[in-house]
Amino acid sequence: MKALIAHDVVRVRGGRRVLDGLSLTAAPGRRIGLIGENGAGKTTLLRVLAGVDEPDAGTIERPAAVGYFHQELPFGPNATVAAVLDDALREAREAVAELDRLAAAVATDDDAALLTAYAEKLEEAQHQDVWDADRRALAVLAGLGLAGLDHRRPLAELSGGQRGRLALAALLVRRPAALLLDEPTNHLDDAAAAFCEEHLRGMPGVVVVASHDREFLDSVCTDVIDMDPAIDGPVRYGGGYTAYLREKRAEAARWRRRWEEEQEQLGELRAAAAVTGHHVAHGRAPRDSEKMGYGHTAGRVQNQISRRVRAATRRLDLLEHTQVPPPPEPLRFRAPALTASDRDGVLVELHDVTVPRRLRLAELTVTANDRLLLTGPNGAGKSTLLAVLAGRLPAEGTVQRRPGLRIGLLTQDTTWAEPGLTARETFNRTVGLARAEATPLASLGLLGPADVDRPVGELSVGQSRRLALAVLVADPPELLVLDEPTNHLSPLLCDELEEALGTGPGAVVVASHDRRLRQRWPGREVALPTRNTPG
Repeated sequence: MKALIAHDVVRVRGGRRVLDGLSLTAAPGRRIGLIGENGAGKTTLLRVLAGVDEPDAGTIERPAAVGYFHQELPFGPNATVAAVLDDALREAREAVAELDRLAAAVATDDDAALLTAYAEKLEEAQHQDVWDADRRALAVLAGLGLAGLDHRRPLAELSGGQRGRLALAALLVRRPAALLLDEPTNHLDDAAAAFCEEHLRGMPGVVVVASHDREFLDSVCTDVIDMDPAIDGPVRYGGGYTAYLREKRAEAARWRRRWEEEQEQLGELRAAAAVTGHHVAHGRAPRDSEKMGYGHTAGRVQNQISRRVRAATRRLDLLEHTQVPPPPEPLRFRAPALTASDRDGVLVELHDVTVPRRLRLAELTVTANDRLLLTGPNGAGKSTLLAVLAGRLPAEGTVQRRPGLRIGLLTQDTTWAEPGLTARETFNRTVGLARAEATPLASLGLLGPADVDRPVGELSVGQSRRLALAVLVADPPELLVLDEPTNHLSPLLCDELEEALGTGPGAVVVASHDRRLRQRWPGREVALPTRNTPG
């Protein structure tokens, strides 16, 4: 099996060099995690490695079979689950058929070329484990929580999470020589995530994965590449996320210490370069005994000054050209408190609520200062329930909301009506100028300075979601409803978001698969059972 090799890759988007001379070698059996802030280039690198996008410079060497997971199936909405699985099994079935053909030919003809072709095809089939493909497909579907899925159902009837898991299942069934994954655990519950981790550890080829899931990275990865700004560009670390984090913190401390020492040295050199004869002679007037030779002494002093100034100037010029850049300040999520309800009591109350094929719930009550976490397996209807709570989706049964209740909803899919507007312009128009002046987009710490003036159509998926989150918290509602809020957030921002949501006025309802968020959740939890409606 061949390695996946990128050499001096450059990729420019919107006039910005997202990848600037990046090189990477991923040998078979290595599982490389890509870590970095949204916009650092993780998805861009995966797309270039997969051949979806061409680099502006540099070269890519790929194995023959490459699989790329980016949460979207390359099928129309009317395609069925069976069609997706048949396509995933096509290569294995073709390989078995070709082996049968070659075996029959070899049985009647001992031609050397034919024997070589058979041996090569047999070795390839063994690597791909083609004889076990059908059984593996059923095991993968079960492991990812799709065992009960009707294979006749069209993709349009599946939830976003089901489509994402089906796309992942199709790639795991194929077992390509190089597997490129973009946030594969976003739609996985604990059991499915554990299954995926075990499956990837058993892959014989290359795995490159971009993920913010710290437990996943620790479980799967043999190496981690940090795409965030560094003195010498992206850095590769051996081990999983915990090993990376330990070394990253030490490296960040070294970077800041070096920068501070250089700034101190620059200040001293600038002072030395500006020194005068007055400073060298300590400001005293010449004595009477010195006046006869003052001209000679003054010349000697001036020569001394000149030598010192020239030496300091040379050192200053060299250091100014070689100094390390200042270490980037990490984003800091600074959200204002949610709006307190004018009185305690119930904000939303649900009784015998049903959304056909998606949700069935006997009752749920959300109070004025609730912190409610929705959990449950994929398909239980968590996203559907959030949409019902927010008034975005009609439901059968009783849904009572307090009159005038202000609700903000963060969905998993974010789109903007005018992709040409910048993030700042979109934010200002959405929240209104008065609110934008009171709480500027940059003050929330959800987008970096270079991104607030980029068109929203050029933002990454994660940056776009963070802009949507910024809109919600800039004009805080009484009830904030969040669907997988930590998806596409860096670990630091996840911690800060959890802290911001943990206390204070207003109610929060969250649906999340984030294992750490659930472990640290300060409020109550409602577990939705597996949906028992038909389909």
